[in-house]
Amino acid sequence: MYAVIKTGGKQYRVAAGDLLVVEKLEGDAGAAIRFEDVLLVGDEAGAVVGAPLVDGAVVEGTLIETRKGKKVKIFKKIRRQGYRRTTGHRQPESVIRITALSGAGKSAAWEGTVSLVTKAELDARARGLAPKALAEAVEAPVVAEEAAAAPKKKAAPKKKAAEASSEEA
Repeated sequence: MYAVIKTGGKQYRVAAGDLLVVEKLEGDAGAAIRFEDVLLVGDEAGAVVGAPLVDGAVVEGTLIETRKGKKVKIFKKIRRQGYRRTTGHRQPESVIRITALSGAGKSAAWEGTVSLVTKAELDARARGLAPKALAEAVEAPVVAEEAAAAPKKKAAPKKKAAEASSEEA
């Protein structure tokens, strides 16, 4: 099931479990967000188009983080006058995990858990720059579970020992 919602002057096609980056919304990390401006609700059987909105349709989500977007450079120049100006702008944006859709007699919910780990923390962890306490707290349980689940392999014989035994024979 999917829906088309309107927020921040733009339209987004969403489904349960999607990660969505939209214009800045008010609220703290972990806050529940409801989008009631649903323009369309659909699934494999067909779609219900609102006029302009679908009555009673709601899309629910969880606010993961509010951050600044990528920098946009603004460059002004007047030729032959020695006039050049460079500035930049970073638009504030919110990251949302869509958790449930309902409307037009249909509903869908995401069965996963919402992780509030920000993109900056994930990037730092990937580069090995995360704070020690955070990296240990997050990665230690995963490593222990994988080690317990993975079967232990026997060490392969060393090449020197294999060559020595073949020379003796």
